Amino acid sequence: MAVGQQRELFRRWTTATNAHPHEALLGILALLHAASSREVRLLRVDDIDPAGRTVRLGKRPHPVPLDPASWSVLQRCVAHRENQHTDNPHVVVTRITKTGRAPASPAYISHVLDPCGIPPRTLRCTRLAALVIVLDPKLLAAALGMEPEGVMIYLADHVDRTRLPDTLTEKSP
Repeated sequence: MAVGQQRELFRRWTTATNAHPHEALLGILALLHAASSREVRLLRVDDIDPAGRTVRLGKRPHPVPLDPASWSVLQRCVAHRENQHTDNPHVVVTRITKTGRAPASPAYISHVLDPCGIPPRTLRCTRLAALVIVLDPKLLAAALGMEPEGVMIYLADHVDRTRLPDTLTEKSP
């Protein structure tokens, strides 16, 4: 995704009021924290640490610290959940799941971002591609609870010329 489009979506989810709280949460967590749809779908209220402003996402070994914008979006989603008067332990609660304890369906989550026209996977891949270029791929995989091979594919189209030996970066006559 182009940087301009990312900025536009960021503003939609953090300053505009027309985006549904579920859309804003999935969008921001995918765009800024490389969260998968599954991680957001399974996020529970008890995964949130208000004192540390962190959340536990999926198989990640450590809580994810949230920036002020992400924290605000999360709080908006939690408030939306509380307005539904539910005992469902998940953050994303739908009309169908509010009477039970099951997470939102994968089908529901896959369509949450339809109003903005970007699939969740595109947002996550955009963030992963940016992170794998500046971080060690193995460390990134460990931090996200992924297998190293899972992040290596994001390096396929990127060559950092500054890391190549001088003999390989010189132009031929």
